[in-house]
Amino acid sequence: MKTIFDASGEVLVVTGGANGIGAALARAFAGAGGHSVVFDVAPAEDLATVPRVTSHRVDVSDRDAVRAATDAVLARHGRIDALVCGAAVQPRVDVVDTDPAQWQRTLAINLDGVVWCCQAVLPHMIERRRGSIVVFASGLAHLGRAQASAYAASKGALIPFAKSLAAEVAEHRVRVNTVFPGVIDTPQFRAANPSGPERAHWERTTGVGTPDDVTGPLLFLLSDAATMTGSTLTRDRAYHQE
Repeated sequence: MKTIFDASGEVLVVTGGANGIGAALARAFAGAGGHSVVFDVAPAEDLATVPRVTSHRVDVSDRDAVRAATDAVLARHGRIDALVCGAAVQPRVDVVDTDPAQWQRTLAINLDGVVWCCQAVLPHMIERRRGSIVVFASGLAHLGRAQASAYAASKGALIPFAKSLAAEVAEHRVRVNTVFPGVIDTPQFRAANPSGPERAHWERTTGVGTPDDVTGPLLFLLSDAATMTGSTLTRDRAYHQE
């Protein structure tokens, strides 16, 4: 997409960036002159030939793996200016059928993974007195949804976490904000919303956006133009610029 933001020389780490919104952001940030580094358990095959985009196979629920990958980014680039936490899983299962391992795995990726990534990049950002962290929340944190209890709980916990972290690091000129991306057509959305009445409802009442629809708001939050911290940027409905 055409961007009004200049990320020249800056380095972004985006988790869950092998596809969907994360991959679109990695492309857009690189297109704005920055270097995008994807952390994902899946191979970022669609980004393999994109200039200024590299990837690491990282399970964000593994604190040591996150730190090792972060150290590798710093060794190569010497800086990390931004972190976008988009890695998440969204199992569809009734509460009565949820087993402990599945529940814990969802929280480990969606919630713990954000904590470990923030821990890894913050010492560098604090030392440089510069940095922007964006955490993906979800409207389901407020609305809830049948068969989405673990996902909704994990996303709901991220909102006060991000606000609290923003208060901790504000004096170091590091910003922490959350984003509600809205309903976006991604592999995860399609898996959690197979064709049927529920998906038709989303498409009719809200509209389903594309991953590129979210890159503009995200680039804004990562830029110096976004002077807020502890805030939430919300995309409630889809809008396509022709």
